[in-house]
Amino acid sequence: MKWNEITKIYPNRLVLVEALKATSQNRIRTIEEMSVVNEYKDSKEAWEGYKQYHKEDPARELYIFHTSREIVEVVEEFFSGMRQH
Repeated sequence: MKWNEITKIYPNRLVLVEALKATSQNRIRTIEEMSVVNEYKDSKEAWEGYKQYHKEDPARELYIFHTSREIVEVVEEFFSGMRQH
């Protein structure tokens, strides 16, 4: 699904999406195709949902966006060092 389709189906909502097709250029991740995993009323609820889905399958490329955004791009951040779980 394209972002403009999602914004019509879920107006003024927070959505958790999974990137199905995405590209990276100059540290900007552009999501071309995505699927809606869930929708939420507030950011706390959305963050809890994200953590649950990420814990179940950390390999999924998940993002939370508000559908008032016109475009969805993500700035890629690279971490060095060790992560603790």
